[in-house]
Amino acid sequence: MASADTAAPATALADIARASNAWPFEEAKKLVARLKKRPKDGPVLFETGYGPSGLPHIGTFGEVARTTMVRHAFRVLTEDKIPTRLLCFSDDMDGMRKVPDNVPDPAALAPYLQLPLTSVPNPFGGNYESFGHHNNAMLRRFLDTFGFDYEFASATDYYKSGKLDAVLLRAVEKYDAIMAVMLPTLGEERQATYSPFLPISPVSGRVLYVPMKAVDPKAGTITFTDEDGEDKTLPVTGGRVKLQWKPDFGARWAALDVDFEMFGKDHQTNAPIYDKICEILGGVAPEHFVYELFLDEQGQKISKSKGNGLTIDEWLTYASPESLALYMYQRPREAKKLHFDVIPRAVDEYFQFLGGYPRQEWKQRLGNPVWHIHSGEPPAETPPVNFALLLNLVSASNAENRDVLWGFIGRYAPGVTPETHPKLDELVGYALRYYEDHVKPFKRFDAPDEVERQALASLDEALGSLPAGAAPEEVQTALYDVARAVPRYQDFSAKGATPERPGVSQDWFSTLYRTLIGQEKGPRFGSFVALYGVPETRALIRRALGGELAAQPAKEVA
Repeated sequence: MASADTAAPATALADIARASNAWPFEEAKKLVARLKKRPKDGPVLFETGYGPSGLPHIGTFGEVARTTMVRHAFRVLTEDKIPTRLLCFSDDMDGMRKVPDNVPDPAALAPYLQLPLTSVPNPFGGNYESFGHHNNAMLRRFLDTFGFDYEFASATDYYKSGKLDAVLLRAVEKYDAIMAVMLPTLGEERQATYSPFLPISPVSGRVLYVPMKAVDPKAGTITFTDEDGEDKTLPVTGGRVKLQWKPDFGARWAALDVDFEMFGKDHQTNAPIYDKICEILGGVAPEHFVYELFLDEQGQKISKSKGNGLTIDEWLTYASPESLALYMYQRPREAKKLHFDVIPRAVDEYFQFLGGYPRQEWKQRLGNPVWHIHSGEPPAETPPVNFALLLNLVSASNAENRDVLWGFIGRYAPGVTPETHPKLDELVGYALRYYEDHVKPFKRFDAPDEVERQALASLDEALGSLPAGAAPEEVQTALYDVARAVPRYQDFSAKGATPERPGVSQDWFSTLYRTLIGQEKGPRFGSFVALYGVPETRALIRRALGGELAAQPAKEVA
């Protein structure tokens, strides 16, 4: 078994990767097969798209994170012998079709509807010259913070600089073929006015959705009726005209020779359209990966303009980028709810995978999410205390700062300090903030009934008989022994249960959490007691038995 800091030779790693069924490798294998059929002189191009009609949300980050994972998997499969690029493309020349709900003073943006996003004033203030520039900067800020290796591309820049001129002229030549693809996908009314070309009005600067009066392939121009009622003829080059979003998708693939792009399930039915237009314009459609959409707490699709779901900054207020990357890695083809409650679990699962990595053979390592999250170089540190335990510790101890929590941690794990375990210190800060904002306001302690009171009194006595410094397993055994004597908590269906030694139902641990912590469930309670301290836990039990905890809401208790 290789140690965590021993790298496998590139050739051996590539052989192992070819046998891996981790989804990034499955996608990378498709790219390898593509290159065998269609060798390429330049770098393999991975692309992601971003619509800056609103602030970037976690789904946007997810595209870049997941594409980076596929890119790294490809580099491993090819032993890093084939150059690659990752281009993050912003559709910032799109017209603002509606004012987002989550901007300051939405009414102030109403006069700018249908202007390109890079021509709409920035409602957030600061030095950004437009709404689109601001949103692009917010995306880049996070991508840079996370350390992604990418190139940023602006549709406005690409259109105006002429980088898309060749494909636009080709689109004029292939106008009839593009219309033959698009018209059958539209309703009768839309067919009558549809054009793949959207001129930028010389009068108002707005993106116009108007029918074409003439398309001249020799001159490379289009003719349309402008907002002032006059017919105008414009060259399609130089940023004077842009493409409708479906043709734009395929045209960009053709213009840039894109090899891989992933997109959400809402694009899935349009993918054949993108492919056909790419081929009409002389390109070869890239490999696709379709992921499921993220949902908010009510099961609705998250939206940049609505601002539902979590923002990137909100996640990073309470947890690390690595935990977010894990959430993106897991089950990308399944719809997942994205709200604050998923954060603690993602944090602890990340460290579970990280802790297991050094003990794994290379075959298992290449299927471990942390290998993909960290591009094959996972860090070594794994905290001795998990996030869920820290949240319970904050709750029970009424801690309001790092020093209080570190007092408990130092006693539980001698020699562990913020200096020796900086990741744990980060977790402490996250736990304090998460508890204050998302646990404390909703905590309610249940008053124990008579059966629960007797069980808690027995637990107090059992804890008092434990030796000083009892290990978590010793505490857990005491918890089980107390519950086995109480008929309510006996579980004879549990594995290994006998009439003489029944199992213990989850109702017992629910009782402990409801009466002592103020929530329905939590991590292993024996570990919590060992961390918090046996004397402190006994004092907590006495507060519960005395009615002190249930007498008022947790926010006042704390």
